[in-house]
Amino acid sequence: MNIPSKSKTSFNAASVKYLAAFIILSLNFTPGNAQAQTIRNTYKTEAGVPKLNIQRSMIYSPDKSWLYNHHPSIIHFKDKFIAIWSNGLIDEDSPGQRVVYATSKDFIHWSAPLALASPGRVNDTLTVLTAAGLYQYKGTLVAYYGEYTKHRQNTHLWGKTSKDGIHWSNPIDMHVPLIPNHGPEATKRGRLIISGNFLFPYTDDRRGISGWKLSSFYPDSLYTQDNSAAFYAPAARLGFPPLCEGSFFQTDDNVLHMLLRVTGKGWKGKLWLTESKDNGTSWSRPAEAPFSDNDSKFHFGRLPDNRFYYVGIPDTLHHYDRNPLVLSLSKDGKSFDNNYIIANQLYHLKREGLWKGGQYGYPHTIICNGYMYVIISRQKEAIEVLRFDLKQLEGH
Repeated sequence: MNIPSKSKTSFNAASVKYLAAFIILSLNFTPGNAQAQTIRNTYKTEAGVPKLNIQRSMIYSPDKSWLYNHHPSIIHFKDKFIAIWSNGLIDEDSPGQRVVYATSKDFIHWSAPLALASPGRVNDTLTVLTAAGLYQYKGTLVAYYGEYTKHRQNTHLWGKTSKDGIHWSNPIDMHVPLIPNHGPEATKRGRLIISGNFLFPYTDDRRGISGWKLSSFYPDSLYTQDNSAAFYAPAARLGFPPLCEGSFFQTDDNVLHMLLRVTGKGWKGKLWLTESKDNGTSWSRPAEAPFSDNDSKFHFGRLPDNRFYYVGIPDTLHHYDRNPLVLSLSKDGKSFDNNYIIANQLYHLKREGLWKGGQYGYPHTIICNGYMYVIISRQKEAIEVLRFDLKQLEGH
């Protein structure tokens, strides 16, 4: 490690701060996290992998305007499904991007999208909003969205609450400098954790609207915010690949396992793992896991029969195609060795835009009334939801 200095015994303030961060990581975490090697998948290609019988419903496919649609999440709240997503004019994460939602009582018929939140204006330029998940508690729904300025600065997380999924409160500041990957998910003890890129805020407020505390595998001296641009710098400072877009599950020993996407040149093909043994207060040094990945977002969860599941794109032969969409199951939370093809049909792009692509983008899942629901973006242009009966997984 090269540390700049005026002499062999003199360090400037930046060097001391960086050295302290490096020492903290070295003391707290052992290199080559052995546990990372135990969480693995067996998917190679779709050849011979059984395909699930699914139903599909197109929530939104644009015509001539609002052509960018991505970052979807879904929930079943009271008597209806509610989906939210990022909705932009043409290009990904450009000024003017807003957050919209649609509702359905039967999964098939969806309302036209309505604006949940519209961007503000800073120095005559519109800000950028990003959909950040849904959460419900005791009859109140919370919809989250992030905001930053044109050059991905001044990051804030906001929420709006609703009693009916139609009428929404004024924005509530979560006081977190984060664009989440998934909305809050509860641990066994009831603590809520938001999966970000490297920030994993937690709160013991079951309402999910206050008391958020920051947590990360990076020392806080290495970051001021977490968004789609901010995760590169701290990783480079400590020799990690660009780690981002986490999703976690909790095993019966109460350990939280947060898997991370790797992007950037030269590192693609495997997920990385960081873990928490103190209910999300702190996280271990990340390490590569033998879990294949197509450089895409994914979602972990648990079935009613207590098996763990992963929904994502584990294919490594067709980088960034994000196809097929795969379900992988695990009995022990270690070996995800029971694979199914959820979907592999193609969607044809209507109009090109910045970074638009990927057949099955950014899946988010819920379990409801014996079905798994998977919402995805199609080439970052349309929003679709799939579902399948969990009985298909019995005995396998």
